Amino acid sequence: MKIDLAILNRQFELYQAEYEQAALKVLRAGWYVLGQEVAAFEREFASYLGGKFCIGVNSGLDALTLSARALGIGAGDEVIVPANTYIATVLAITANGATPIFVEPDEFYNLDAAKIESAVTPKTKAIMVVHLYGQAARMDKICAVAEKYNLKLIEDCAQSHGAKFGGKMTGTFGDAGCFSFYPTKNLGAFGDGGAIVTDDSDLAKTLKMLRNYGSEIKYHNKLEGVNSRLDEMQAALLRVKLSHLDELNAERKKIADKYLAGIKNSSLILPSICAGAEHVYHQFVIRTTRRDDFKRYLETCGIKTVIHYPIPPHLAECYARLGYKRGDFPITEKLADEVLSLPMFNGMTDDEIDFVIEVCNGYNA
Repeated sequence: MKIDLAILNRQFELYQAEYEQAALKVLRAGWYVLGQEVAAFEREFASYLGGKFCIGVNSGLDALTLSARALGIGAGDEVIVPANTYIATVLAITANGATPIFVEPDEFYNLDAAKIESAVTPKTKAIMVVHLYGQAARMDKICAVAEKYNLKLIEDCAQSHGAKFGGKMTGTFGDAGCFSFYPTKNLGAFGDGGAIVTDDSDLAKTLKMLRNYGSEIKYHNKLEGVNSRLDEMQAALLRVKLSHLDELNAERKKIADKYLAGIKNSSLILPSICAGAEHVYHQFVIRTTRRDDFKRYLETCGIKTVIHYPIPPHLAECYARLGYKRGDFPITEKLADEVLSLPMFNGMTDDEIDFVIEVCNGYNA
């Protein structure tokens, strides 16, 4: 049996008629940028999360970058960020001329709230928290630090669509909640897309201008903006998937529960969930000290896996100028050497799940 990390057309086939109807509606409408579908999706996604405003943009990276810009983050500012995040989170900080201040993760792979305060300096302007792999971070403690030091709070929710902490949706704790709709995401589009959610009407107004060349009215450019707009087709397709997101997330949790109950290999460390947090399993990430050997073993058995992420941002070539070296963030570096994502996708069959479990249990470290 061969199993890929994700087989996206399985999810498409579940709601194929709805997707095709939505696509044809857009094609026949004759309006393809910033029209009724985007406006409707923005209303529906904000409502789903419990937020007031949603601004559709063309990617999760742009959502982060524009949010930081709209919040006044720039040269001379420092932004606290998880050391073990995907590099897009850090790119959004440096794109605005600010400096990333890395903080190690906790045992749940999210930003360690207990270590944030010691990283705060007079230059600290914001915390950019990431709900990694689909599990909500400790937002009670993180919000407390942000409030204590009067820091802006940006949530990177690229992997946590529909996840909650303390019953509250990720993306609604901070000044801005930033989402990616890349096709592999729990709420994935059929191309690139992203959005920002906020309760701040002034911030929403600024973001809407920034995404559209800095203008509210065509040819009247108040700000130095960009072209970053969620298009009508993606918005229409996202509206279909949003209507099924809870059931899609429930399916991912069911797959994860089977993995957690079935994988009994003592050489593998399985994910755990923080008290008060919810996990929507964008990825099911295990750890082992023999990760590369285990990865090869799975591949020989027909199981595709991916490492999320093999090179921490502080060791990335593009950030050599920051002056970090191996050993500066040992927890993050250990995770980078040990983590491995097992297959996790909607439409995964029981036979496929059972096969992954069987192969994992058959590994001899």
